[in-house]
Amino acid sequence: MSSYLLSFKDIDKSKLEVVGGKGANLGELSRIEGLQVPEGFCVTTMAYKKVIEYNKEFNRLLEELSHIKVDDRKKIGVICGKIRSLIEGITIPKDIDEGITAFIKKFGEKNAYAVRSSATAEDLPLASFAGQQDTYLNILGKDDILHHVSKCWASLFTDRAVIYRIQNNFDHSRVYLSVVIQKMVFPVASGIMFTADPISGNRKVTSIDASFGLGEALVSGLVNADIYKAKAGKIIDKKISTKKVGIYGIPKGGTEQREIDADQQNDQTLTDQQILQLEQIGRKIEVYFGRPQDTEWCLYENKIYIVQSRPITTLYPAPIVADDKTHVFFSFGHRQMMTEAMSPLSMTFFAVLFKMMVDTPMYYAGGRIYVDSSNELRSPIMRKSFVKGLKSVDVLMQNAFYNVLKRDDIMKNLYKSKKAMVPVKLISYWLIKTIEYYRKNDPSIPEYFMSRSRAMMSDLEQQSQKISGNELFDFAEKSMARIKDNMMDTYGVVFSGAYATSWINKKLEKWLGEKNLADTLAQSVSNNVTSEMGLELLDVSDVIRKYPEVIKYLEHPKDETFFEDLVKLPGGIEARDAIREFLKKYGMRCSAEIDISRTRWNERPTILVPLILGNIKVYPPNAHEAKFEQGLREAKEKEQDILSRLQKLSGGRAKAKKAKRAISVLRNYAGYREFNKYTLIWYEWVIKQVIMKEAERLVLQGLIKKPGDIFYLEYEELREVIKTNKLDYSIIQKRKEDYEIYEKLTPPRVITSDGEIISSQYDISKIPKGALAGVPVSAGIIEGRARIILRIEDANIEEGDILVTTFTDPSWTPVFVSIKGLVTEVGGMMTHGAVVAREYGLPALVSVENATKLIKDGQRIRVNGTEGYVEILH
Repeated sequence: MSSYLLSFKDIDKSKLEVVGGKGANLGELSRIEGLQVPEGFCVTTMAYKKVIEYNKEFNRLLEELSHIKVDDRKKIGVICGKIRSLIEGITIPKDIDEGITAFIKKFGEKNAYAVRSSATAEDLPLASFAGQQDTYLNILGKDDILHHVSKCWASLFTDRAVIYRIQNNFDHSRVYLSVVIQKMVFPVASGIMFTADPISGNRKVTSIDASFGLGEALVSGLVNADIYKAKAGKIIDKKISTKKVGIYGIPKGGTEQREIDADQQNDQTLTDQQILQLEQIGRKIEVYFGRPQDTEWCLYENKIYIVQSRPITTLYPAPIVADDKTHVFFSFGHRQMMTEAMSPLSMTFFAVLFKMMVDTPMYYAGGRIYVDSSNELRSPIMRKSFVKGLKSVDVLMQNAFYNVLKRDDIMKNLYKSKKAMVPVKLISYWLIKTIEYYRKNDPSIPEYFMSRSRAMMSDLEQQSQKISGNELFDFAEKSMARIKDNMMDTYGVVFSGAYATSWINKKLEKWLGEKNLADTLAQSVSNNVTSEMGLELLDVSDVIRKYPEVIKYLEHPKDETFFEDLVKLPGGIEARDAIREFLKKYGMRCSAEIDISRTRWNERPTILVPLILGNIKVYPPNAHEAKFEQGLREAKEKEQDILSRLQKLSGGRAKAKKAKRAISVLRNYAGYREFNKYTLIWYEWVIKQVIMKEAERLVLQGLIKKPGDIFYLEYEELREVIKTNKLDYSIIQKRKEDYEIYEKLTPPRVITSDGEIISSQYDISKIPKGALAGVPVSAGIIEGRARIILRIEDANIEEGDILVTTFTDPSWTPVFVSIKGLVTEVGGMMTHGAVVAREYGLPALVSVENATKLIKDGQRIRVNGTEGYVEILH
């Protein structure tokens, strides 16, 4: 067996580095019993290395290419052209030439062959690189095959292949090319088979594209293929297309495009029996490789041949279940305004916390948390309230669940859980408390709960100073129990405020014909720890605005020496003290804050600097008091206006009395909604500090390389590592690689255990043409410049700007004081951004799909927070 040439039968996945992705997969396919795979061999990467490794001109050009940015397409094209010419001009070494000749004699000198490129960065589980290198079909004779081997090597440096590698951070010098030489099959039909539906993601649906002749016609887009879908041995859908042309081999070598006979163009390419036979073959291949496959097939002499198979890289991972029933999961991240990937410790720690709160298990998929809603959907009573309640969280999620309810195939096979997501006993308790607090309408109730929570958290902070080692887990879990007990009564206040909001909007729209009146009435309510945070940062800005040298330093602050640098400047001590006082109250917060691994403001205070500078630029001194008073005045004026108008209606006295009470409940209780989240994040910060002390100890012991590694362990794994002082570091390395992939995924709002992503579309018939639909969560209409901001650290806001982002959690509140409107891709009526937008009187729209991609930074837009759409003006 030569190091330069390997037969398919001598290849398995361990040979990836020498035969590339395509070659390795063909070797594995050849091992599957009963599968028809045309014979062939690979010219290994060792042959490619021998040809180019010591070529000085090649290495000089490669070095030049490594410094070029992706947007310099012209320069990429020039250098790539030189590299290709160089490679094609190199004579193939004698031993490689003789080896190829021997294989061709073995498989048949008169046979035609396909000569295909197979790169080491191709057909990988997480990066397909499909179509980046060249393939040549129907190649005849040794000399022509050798010529096309050189052309394949050169195709590693086509413009498209180089650009793709730059975009995916693959080093050109570390990608090598093998060449697959495989006996040609001249099929009557060919195509592609996906063992999971590439549109919906359903792992139980096989999708087959089929056309006449060679598969190149389909791949190159020359023909519309038939599309068949099969599931569990049954054809569930067919689309028969008109196939006008096909690609066929010609006797002298190469291929040509031919017109298909008119009476055949609309024929079904495969028989039903062949479709189901393909489905069985696909499932066999999928089982062998252990994941859904994208497979190339062809039909010759009534036999199905497999000529390639690779992983489907575009599927979002499905939550794993232990039964064959259908489970329907919703994204917990979308409900928490946190759609980014989480570290393993963050997910599993939060799952322990959440299970203790409501005794509900969590599932993990793609670095995100999902919750099983199957039990709620099975019950006609529970499903109605569950789906209806989603409107306040995320309307697109609600739309997806409405689509689930229309699907008999899902509803009839739903998994039956032994317990509800939230116990009925707990719901009943909350209902009783909601009624009790609504009737009392006492502002001292939320104030009491806030005082009690602060005292509890101060106590936990003191206790945490003495915790180390295995004590961490006892402390964390006992603290969780205290948090839970502390919160149970408080939800009655939260739900009372939410009910008042809903009552006001529903009744007053009916009586007065005006939408979303609660938005104005909720401005400048008391006890809202999140909106107060934004206003109190204005006070910090007022301290700093008096000191020009501090402001100048803040334009380029240093993370490592931030406070030390400040105190050396005139006014620096005052600035430091103001920031530290703010951090004492809010420093546990950060973006995506339910993820315990995220950097808190306490850990990196410079995150706040752009917000402070923005406040100084946009607002005059004493803006905190002015903004609060303005909101309070507008709310009081609107209340008087409403009550006055109601008095004039039939039965107006009773209506005004009910409205006055609802408004009072709203203003007494609505602000408290944010405090439970504040307490949870405070708790996470307390626990994180203990975890980081343990991380430092593990670094000193050599178990991990840096403190942040600890977040790639799961909660129970960390317990075991601290207990035993043993760790296989490869676990952390693998988790880091997975996390890099998960960061790039877009998590679905609703997904089934079959991997099917449930669609959630808006009815756009009622909005202006070209406008983007969303959910109106804070009334009003505003025009301004769109600022696309994905990280709070990048917030450079000017007066009149409208913030457009993926989601906002409480950490974004300081940005809200400087903007005039809000557009987010995720959210609902009662999510944090919506609540704060209403309190600040900002027109706001949430759940606008792909807003950050469809709206460009700097465009002028109009946000209609009353009717629910955003228009791009220019």
